Amino acid sequence: QVQLVESGGGLVLAGGSLRLACVVSGRTFAGYKMGWFRQAPGKEREFVAAISKSGDSTYAADSVKGRFAISRDNAKNTLYLQMNSLKPEDTAVYYCAADRSYSFALKSRSNDYDYWGQGTQVTVSS
Repeated sequence: QVQLVESGGGLVLAGGSLRLACVVSGRTFAGYKMGWFRQAPGKEREFVAAISKSGDSTYAADSVKGRFAISRDNAKNTLYLQMNSLKPEDTAVYYCAADRSYSFALKSRSNDYDYWGQGTQVTVSS
């Protein structure tokens, strides 16, 4: 059974930074492509960023490009999301997700991911 546990959320002022982490256990972390998603109250879950199994390829949503960076440390079984220049509209519950498919393509649809964490709340105040 694969388990994903996020941490690092919290309350931050607009313009500030946070780094989220997601620890994966139960299977070989390096065997999964990984992604971050977020869901604000009353809105659908939306894609934030994805990363390849080795970490050499990343893909981010236009809304966070240039502000957020996804990375991974396969030796620590950990996925990261560095969030800079945060805006109130970034407020949401952030989820990490694992894609076990053999495709090299990085996915942005939540249905393409097989395992999910419980989420961590990020609140950006103005």
